[in-house]
Amino acid sequence: MLKIAYHPIYKHPLPKGHRFPMEKYELLPQQLLHEGTCSDNNFFKPEKPNDKYILAVHTTEYYYDLVNVTLDQRAARKIGFPLSEVLVEREVIIADGTIKASEYALKNGIAMNVAGGTHHAYTNRGEAFCLLNDQAIGARYLQSKGLVKKILIVDLDVHQGNGTAEIFQNDSSVFTFSMHGKSNYPFKKEFSDLDIALENDTNDNTYLKILKDTLPKLIDEQQPDFIYYLCGVDVIASDKLGKLAMSIEGCKERDRFVLQTCKDLNIPVMCSMGGGYSPDIKIIVNAHANTFRLAQEIFF
Repeated sequence: MLKIAYHPIYKHPLPKGHRFPMEKYELLPQQLLHEGTCSDNNFFKPEKPNDKYILAVHTTEYYYDLVNVTLDQRAARKIGFPLSEVLVEREVIIADGTIKASEYALKNGIAMNVAGGTHHAYTNRGEAFCLLNDQAIGARYLQSKGLVKKILIVDLDVHQGNGTAEIFQNDSSVFTFSMHGKSNYPFKKEFSDLDIALENDTNDNTYLKILKDTLPKLIDEQQPDFIYYLCGVDVIASDKLGKLAMSIEGCKERDRFVLQTCKDLNIPVMCSMGGGYSPDIKIIVNAHANTFRLAQEIFF
């Protein structure tokens, strides 16, 4: 059975006019239930994990400055959210969703988190709506339990996974692959193990050819026994924070290829949703829902 992490706190209220579409976290499960893609049994409710799993990735000073809401104003501004105890609790629970979904993926082949993909969070700071790096925390958790050895992070959000690159920059047990918009945020990129920077207005055909030429070879070279997939839908042409030109159908084909590759090679995959900022919330929800529809179709 497909297991999906979801908690009501994912839809944390933000000040009116804030550009981050928190409502998608509530609407996406509703859509999946309404259309019959999922039932209530597919969803599980994450909690707060042991701090030690977060501190395996993030520095003690940074983490407890978050928890105590004592982060200095300059660092808080870089995050982009009004910092609060509830917001920090939300991020901690998202991390637990990814931890538990990682365990479900080992059992069932795939698992999902309705939120997550917080790849701009560094070891000692947050940026761009990301406080804690959920997939890095999940990766360290699996390794600490001796459940996996080599991990591949496939980050196909339109923005480079700069925080993830920094966290694993000297760790050969986690290979970071980011395929992103060349001129999108972050404007100063970090060095992933493999970065593919795409020109503005890259379309479906170009994007999919590059991905299909790259991913199978990368898996063959690295031989991962677990994959984290960051499947942001901000690659779509209508996205207000992205500069690529993919269609919803092209984005769906991207997800199909990644998930089918994992299935065919018998590599467990855990998916965090990542970004999606189209002005029309229906486009965001539909594009994200495609990933869940494909997971059901391919794995179950």
